[in-house]
Amino acid sequence: MRGPAVDQYVVVRPLYSEDSFKEDNAKVHRYHKSTLDHVKLYFSCSKQKAKNAALTLFPIASWLRAYQVKEWLFGDIVSGVSTGLVAVLQGLAFALLASVPPGYGLYSAFFPVLIYFFLGTSRHISVGPFPVLSLMVGSVVTKLVPDATGPSANSTEEMSIEEKRVIVAASVSFLVGIFQLGLGLLQVGFIVIYLSETLISGFTTAAAIHILVSQLKFILGLQVPGFSGPFAIISTLESIFTQITDSNVADIVTSIIVIVAVFIVKEINDRYKAQLPVPIPIEVIMTIIACGVSYAFDFKTLYEVNVIGEITKGYQMPVAPSLEVFQSSAMDAFSMAIVGFAVAFSVAKVYSVKHDYVIDGNQELIAFGVSNIFCSSFKGFAVSTALSRSAVQESTGGKTQIAGLISALLAMITTVAIGFLLEPLQKSVLGALVVVNLKGMLMQMREIPYLWRKDRPDCVVWLVTFIASVFLGLDLGLAVGLGIELVTVVFRTQFPRCSVLANIKGTDVYRDRKDYVSIYEPEGVKIFRCPSPIFFANIEFFREKLIAAVGFNPLRVLRKRNKALRKIKKLLKKGELQITSKGLFCVGPGAGDVSEDEGNIEELDQPINFEDLPVQINWNAELPATIQVPKIDLHSIILDFGAVSFVDISALKGLKASLKELIRIDVEVYIVGCDCNVLEKLEQCSFFDDEIKSSIFYLTHHDAMLHILQKHPDCHEELKPAKVDDHTVQHAGGGSLRNRENAVPISGTKF
Repeated sequence: MRGPAVDQYVVVRPLYSEDSFKEDNAKVHRYHKSTLDHVKLYFSCSKQKAKNAALTLFPIASWLRAYQVKEWLFGDIVSGVSTGLVAVLQGLAFALLASVPPGYGLYSAFFPVLIYFFLGTSRHISVGPFPVLSLMVGSVVTKLVPDATGPSANSTEEMSIEEKRVIVAASVSFLVGIFQLGLGLLQVGFIVIYLSETLISGFTTAAAIHILVSQLKFILGLQVPGFSGPFAIISTLESIFTQITDSNVADIVTSIIVIVAVFIVKEINDRYKAQLPVPIPIEVIMTIIACGVSYAFDFKTLYEVNVIGEITKGYQMPVAPSLEVFQSSAMDAFSMAIVGFAVAFSVAKVYSVKHDYVIDGNQELIAFGVSNIFCSSFKGFAVSTALSRSAVQESTGGKTQIAGLISALLAMITTVAIGFLLEPLQKSVLGALVVVNLKGMLMQMREIPYLWRKDRPDCVVWLVTFIASVFLGLDLGLAVGLGIELVTVVFRTQFPRCSVLANIKGTDVYRDRKDYVSIYEPEGVKIFRCPSPIFFANIEFFREKLIAAVGFNPLRVLRKRNKALRKIKKLLKKGELQITSKGLFCVGPGAGDVSEDEGNIEELDQPINFEDLPVQINWNAELPATIQVPKIDLHSIILDFGAVSFVDISALKGLKASLKELIRIDVEVYIVGCDCNVLEKLEQCSFFDDEIKSSIFYLTHHDAMLHILQKHPDCHEELKPAKVDDHTVQHAGGGSLRNRENAVPISGTKF
């Protein structure tokens, strides 16, 4: 229902073109800094700038001094203990994804948290192993150190396969940290914007499929060799189904029990999270039960199940990364660096908005880069943040990274003191815990129908990323997904939905004429809108749509008029056309005897020249001597540039040519809503000349339309082809096409 009169407004102002607006409104002169100015400012130093730099590099200094001990400490302790229990189990489980012994997962749950505590800007994410990243590390490990010792693994004969894999995992993780640190120092944290939520969703869903397949060998108790490269998932499934009859019943039963129990309790946690003070730590409970049963019945001997085995007590000396691994895994490491940062930043951004504080993308890159470098030096593998673990840390009352520090202390206690208690734990239990935590990622498949209905290009990005990541591997899949995402962006800008606008009656609002009933569209006027930047890739599309909107090709019309003018001049020269008081009169055989001499095609594209002709021709009237020229009922066109954010040099040339073609056939061109920066670019690139003037630019559609109505007061009437007596040819020198003094009417032999 329409509101009261207060919802309406009346504005009385002059009719503004861009030129007249500049005359009435002086602009403030702003000094635009040059590149040298920015460089000087960046390298300048002051006390305040040094202080800000220190606070940026060490965010702990800003939040620690404001720490509220009484209000926050208890919540951080409870959150840290809850998160630490989950982190220990996930560290052991995700180490299996990284193809290294489970104990090294505890290193990744400890060392990175210490660094992030000082350098990170998020107060709520739980730093540590992330299943997708662990799987990507594992794919490199199995590629460089396969189960069967081969040439790629023969670096040191004394080292076992497990030791080699630890070195490879640590080296590739070190390279991941180098990439993240480098990107952070170069201030390119914005790179994450190129990974859309759709792409990340499709990628992580595919990663969940890979994780599920990789854990089947532990759940079924099979010995499956590691495969790498494109279509490795098919080879893995083939190997599993070939050995399916050799599955270990004890592992299968244990896995089913763990999956069902954890799934049910997690559903209870989700449904009653408002009533529960802390989520039920079902993973910890099932792990304790599984360890107790293994101790009681000696599953390893009785059922020949695969257990974690010896967990190295304490921490080892730092090791140097392998340069050979750097050379073999550079592209893989870069993919991991981007994926790990993108996931962590996305989660951190959610919690920063929820709790109202700011996170810095560049500082996050530095924090994760240093964390991965430090962690890998102690034989850990690359880390990010797990969504489920971060949710536990935030939901159990965690306020700052002190909760993360406490969780790291639990991982340390497990490593140095009580790790031996987990040695009889079946790997199938860890595999089951990994699988049951994939629910969130696998449920992302529900997005497909929604995306298909709402945004099909986004749906294509999701499907292509998912399929490519499943079959080609996560590294190539990410590259393919990013490529198809950029293609869709180019597609959207290269082929925008251009439209013809019309006035909504009684308003100064203009909308697509196809969408509304009550519209006003004066005869002889078109309003064309292109909702996209105009650049080299879409300038031809723009010109095609403009031709379709006006209903004729202005260049063809111009050429036909120039050809007709040549014919008229030749007929006049031969005496077959005469100028009388009633117009041009054909006294000879007519144009049928005139050969069509097109001459130089470039001359036909030039403005119509009436210098050698004593009259100026009305091309919409019937011409003598059976000369045919297309009639045009358009006298003005308005181009809506409100959505044109930039125009490049290549597009400028095409745009200039299109405007000149219209102007040369007596169609007045107006441009409205042009951004000031685009207008400045046009001025700098010498866009304006004798034909295209800056006066064609107007502030709004309505300004341009009112100007046209003033200039053509009868354009709101139907402009049907007039009778011969109403059409005139006036002397060269200008004027309108209506009857004026000194105008000579055209007439011919066949009127």
